[in-house]
Amino acid sequence: MAPKSNPYKIDGVKRRNSKPIPWLALFFAVSALILGITILTPIPEKIRRRLGLAGGNTPSKQVKAPEPEVIYKDRVVEKEIKVRPPYYEVKSGTDVSKTSRGFDYKYEVREKAGRLASDEKEKDGTYEASLTFSVVRPEAAKRFDELVKQNPDLPKILPGLEILMEKPRVSPFFKSLYDNKKSRLKLYANRFDRVLTKHNYFDCQTMLELEHPQSKRKVFLFQADMDVVSDGSDGDRLPTMPDKIVNSAYYQPFTSYGWKKTGTLENPMIAGWRKMLADAKAKGDSSEVKRLTDGIEDLKRRSFLIAEYDPFIVIPVYILQDRESAWGPNVGDYVAVIHGKKIYPAIVGDGGPSFKLGEASLRMAKELNPRSSPYSRPVSGLNVTYIVFPRTSGTWQAPDYSSWRTECARLLDEIGGLGEGYQLHEWSNTLPEVNSEEE
Repeated sequence: MAPKSNPYKIDGVKRRNSKPIPWLALFFAVSALILGITILTPIPEKIRRRLGLAGGNTPSKQVKAPEPEVIYKDRVVEKEIKVRPPYYEVKSGTDVSKTSRGFDYKYEVREKAGRLASDEKEKDGTYEASLTFSVVRPEAAKRFDELVKQNPDLPKILPGLEILMEKPRVSPFFKSLYDNKKSRLKLYANRFDRVLTKHNYFDCQTMLELEHPQSKRKVFLFQADMDVVSDGSDGDRLPTMPDKIVNSAYYQPFTSYGWKKTGTLENPMIAGWRKMLADAKAKGDSSEVKRLTDGIEDLKRRSFLIAEYDPFIVIPVYILQDRESAWGPNVGDYVAVIHGKKIYPAIVGDGGPSFKLGEASLRMAKELNPRSSPYSRPVSGLNVTYIVFPRTSGTWQAPDYSSWRTECARLLDEIGGLGEGYQLHEWSNTLPEVNSEEE
């Protein structure tokens, strides 16, 4: 009988009759050979070091990327891994249509055709959002009725104001203020925590340069809100201050208005600044060492206003630095601050940021609103009228509230005086008595 044919046989190809190769045995033989060669080379030690197992009983050290950077903060060694900038993180339920900074966000979704998702995913600009700050630049109030609208009592308080407003001129400082605000917005457009709030953007109603037609007395008048400053120190009048202020890295012990120290008691802020100086030296921060060293020397030689006890206002630095305008206020110039039915004598005591207006000392703020604090402004509306008398600064010396009141009354008389029934506020000295034995 003929053998049965194989249906899977391919013609022309003969079946191999050789025995199968023992692949498993061959694998183990080759593996043993490689392992034997490896043991006799430095490779195992390199692998152990790579895995952090070298060094016998030495604790293992895992390799991380990037390598931690050691940062010294107040003598505490802190390991910090720098990964990426602190990008904005959206919390669950966040609605950005209205923000705490006062901006209203309008949004829309636009779409255009693209290529494959795998291609578009790797490209910049295929999934983005545009942030545009659209702000309105206000015009300055320049009519008598516009000023009175902010405070209806003004015509009664200052009978000569209408005459003073016959030829008003909007100060170039007003334009500069809003130029500075715009620059600030551009600088911090990507920082929601630093961008100006709506309140601080619209903080100035007007800045006017006025001149009385008879007396020729010049007046720099502005209407704004009132924020609070709490700076200043003076060892002669206040030799002790709370530890939280003395040791604060944020409290500013200086004001632009200062005078030669007369007493022997040391400024209380020096103690805190000496501690900061020691820390700066330990860290090798040369610029901070110089700043603190110069500051301590200044505190030894001079005295300054104290915002908690002295009534003064703050003018933006860019205005104080102007030496061309006859209406440009200087440090030490006398000021009449009007709010409601009250008139408060004061001086220009400090320079402030170039992008905001309407700041006064804590003493002044509390008189307008007892609930005021360094964190709570006394007046949010633009109904505080500041009347500055340029180029009237006298000799810089320790505050004499009675003298300030007399000078302000004299200057107000030159622009028509106060109306019947109105008088300047009388400031009292609220500073604690200095123990003469400590002198």
